[in-house]
Order: sequence, then C-alpha cells, then structure tokens
Amino acid sequence: MTFDYVLSGTVTVLIALYLTYALIRPERF
Repeated sequence: MTFDYVLSGTVTVLIALYLTYALIRPERF
C-alpha cells in the first residue's frame, strides 16, 4: 500500500461516517 492510497481511503471513510452521522442525527446540524 502506498501512503496516498491509505490517506485517500481514510478520508473516504471519515466522510462516509460523517454523512451517516448527519443522516442519523439531523437535529445537530
């Protein structure tokens, strides 16, 4: 694995988790 691949994968996971949290708890936004 290259550093760029790991970094892009981590960012993708974080964005997915953030969007999921926003959908579950819309009153926080």
